[in-house]
Amino acid sequence: MKTMRIAACLVLFQIATGAHAVEPQLKSALERAQDNRGEIEQALKRAPKAQKSAMQFLVRYMPTHDLQTLKADYLLKNVDRAYMTWQTSPWKEHVPEPVFLNNVLPYACINEKRDEWRAEFQERFYPLVKDAKSPAEAAALLNQNIFKLLNVKYSTQRKKADQSPSESIETGLASCTGLSVLLVDACRSVGIPARFVGTPLWSNRSGNHSWVEIWDNGWHFTGAAEPTGNELDKGWFVGRASTAERDNPIHAIYAVSYKHTPTAFPMVWAPNHKDVFAVNVTDRYTQLKEELPDGFVRVMFVATKRSTQSNSPQRVRSKLSIIDSSGKQVFNGLTNDESFDANDHISVPLKLGDTYKIQVSGHDARKLTVAAEEQLVRFDN
Repeated sequence: MKTMRIAACLVLFQIATGAHAVEPQLKSALERAQDNRGEIEQALKRAPKAQKSAMQFLVRYMPTHDLQTLKADYLLKNVDRAYMTWQTSPWKEHVPEPVFLNNVLPYACINEKRDEWRAEFQERFYPLVKDAKSPAEAAALLNQNIFKLLNVKYSTQRKKADQSPSESIETGLASCTGLSVLLVDACRSVGIPARFVGTPLWSNRSGNHSWVEIWDNGWHFTGAAEPTGNELDKGWFVGRASTAERDNPIHAIYAVSYKHTPTAFPMVWAPNHKDVFAVNVTDRYTQLKEELPDGFVRVMFVATKRSTQSNSPQRVRSKLSIIDSSGKQVFNGLTNDESFDANDHISVPLKLGDTYKIQVSGHDARKLTVAAEEQLVRFDN
């Protein structure tokens, strides 16, 4: 009798969802939903015919925690709004359905708290991009404007790395991870395919980093809250990304995929979390290596001062002057302060083996012999 009841329920579900058979992945998802199964079934049943395949896609690859907690209304609103923005965007014909499903439709980037951001972001940000002619142009405009509108800035003092949009907006502070989540969601809210990208550790072991990729007849990158005018594929981290190591899991570069892949996205803030998937995109970045004159390497400079509010040193903007052995000034600028990513230091191409005079405001002049690529020179107070 128990077997007959299960079979009967399965038939009823197939009729309700319009399916001739419950495919193994959907069946597995429904089983993992446990006590929340009714909500997931309602989402599948109530999705309009034109949106049913999208809802099935969401459920098929949904993280277990979401299967057990998300409500039907949340999922239905998400799918409906995502479809609306995709169908009405000027670049719709250039966004294939698989790209839409994996990079516009998803309601989350990584393991952040699940917010209802799509409708609010669409209403706030569409006016910024309504005249844009391409996803790349629209994404650049968003990156130039949304962080000012939301009053969110980069800070290592943020509460946690994996903040949701509402958490970052509430405090006004976010890491590169939180900023990237915000930009990805802003892009998706107006129909721009976008995905979260990062590396667990730069090959020079200076830390991890996260940024964003935008689809415009191929993938292009940009740093969240680090706009480079109206252009993509530029950023302070290009040099480090070009030295990534595809076959080293720690030093490779990964892009998040909502659709399951053989690779888990390596979240250094949640190392045991294996419910976010990724593709290895290292090769595209290693092709970006900067061509410097023969014998030249980039040297990084940082100036710090101990904060009156904490005992830890804080990066400060200080005048930096570099003079070569002939007395010629080869660089004049400013070091980066805490408004820049923690791994983003001013870098200057200098000749390997040569000796330079380094002057930083507030410090005694110092002689420096260039010894290695990405040598880090500190001036601490």
